[in-house]
Amino acid sequence: MGLRFEIVAEDATTAARAGLLHTPHGIVETPVFMPVGTAGTVKGMTQAQLEELGVQILLANTYHLYLRPGHEIIREMGGLHRFMGWPHAILTDSGGFQVMSLKSLGRVTEDGVWFKSHLDGSSHFLSPERAVEVQLALGADIIMTLDECVEYPSSHEAIHRAVKLTGRWAGRAKRYYDEKLSAISFQPSASEAQASKESATGNQQSAIPAEDHGGRDWGLGTGGKPSAISSQPSASETQASEQSAIANHQSPIPAPSPQPPAPALFGIVQGGVDRDLRRESAEGLLELDFEGYAVGGLSVGEPKGEMYEVVQYTAKLLPRNRPRYLMGVGTPEDLVECVARGIDMFDCVMPTRNARNGCVFTSQGKVVIKNTKYARDESPLDPACDCPVCGRYSRSYIRHLLVAGEMLGAILTTQHNLHFYIDRMRKIRQSLLFGAFAEFHSRVRAEP
Repeated sequence: MGLRFEIVAEDATTAARAGLLHTPHGIVETPVFMPVGTAGTVKGMTQAQLEELGVQILLANTYHLYLRPGHEIIREMGGLHRFMGWPHAILTDSGGFQVMSLKSLGRVTEDGVWFKSHLDGSSHFLSPERAVEVQLALGADIIMTLDECVEYPSSHEAIHRAVKLTGRWAGRAKRYYDEKLSAISFQPSASEAQASKESATGNQQSAIPAEDHGGRDWGLGTGGKPSAISSQPSASETQASEQSAIANHQSPIPAPSPQPPAPALFGIVQGGVDRDLRRESAEGLLELDFEGYAVGGLSVGEPKGEMYEVVQYTAKLLPRNRPRYLMGVGTPEDLVECVARGIDMFDCVMPTRNARNGCVFTSQGKVVIKNTKYARDESPLDPACDCPVCGRYSRSYIRHLLVAGEMLGAILTTQHNLHFYIDRMRKIRQSLLFGAFAEFHSRVRAEP
């Protein structure tokens, strides 16, 4: 099985829940924030540093990797995990948002999106099928359907058209995905074949379970379709999952495999801030039965309160036993507020992009460290933070690095901001596991 999601705790007063997302490259503890590694790297961070921060899953961008170095090169190099030296989970987006954000370079049609490369002006075409094909070549654990995201504000007609087109594209992507998986037959390794032979002769202790396949099967169920999400595991399985998640960052880089595990395909709910269109979009996707669902088209200019209301409304439309992913959101406050509304997964460039511009997140609020008032400040970025940066460097020194244009300045602020986000998600999860989320939620709301 390529993906399995289990809920291990739920808050009694909100829609918040803690879960375990079982992927081919390890267990991801949810709620989770995914740092954005646009071109196969989180800017300013090594993979070892990300592991030290406790990062369990990254996001990579299909558009950028398709253009450079090219998905075929990454496939030849053993897939994105091996190419970038990251043995943990990866989610890739479809590239649609990037294409459509380059308005002067792209054109949307029924068949897909025509666009010109921002690198050299060359022409390219991205269809729903092509987006899945490229992501299969990259070998991510979770891949996304191609969707159309419209800006805020947009007319009801424009949003409705985008919802309809996104739904048709989702159906095409799902059919292509199912056909590709159905056409692939699993070839067991020599050790697996030997285990099967021993099992057939009665040596059950040596046999590998049929659903395991050494961690390299395509997640196919009967009839060649992706397996359905399984029921809740036993207490012993849950404990083993938690222990595995703790040790997950020590996993070795996987060897290249001619038959990697099948990725999970997520559908994307669109509809702007229109509740009726959100419902229409969600209901259409539910009929296609995706392994997870994303909420797209938010944090594009709408009022914050409106965004929270739409998130809460949309999350209630989605299946309880499937992961819910809010795309491109957001601030540290957004993470808590949207977990309370039922979201499990987040990504955003804010912690890394803000860091490169000298803006850091702290327990006292945002700090623009380039400001002159920090030139003689010997205190750490955040006195309440236990990250390596705050344990060693002063605001004065980091400001100096940024003003001088030294790359270490951006590296240090990035490391701190990502620690802040990952630690925020860890505290949210812990509060859920201990039944104290409501108290944590109230405390965060009172922060500067």
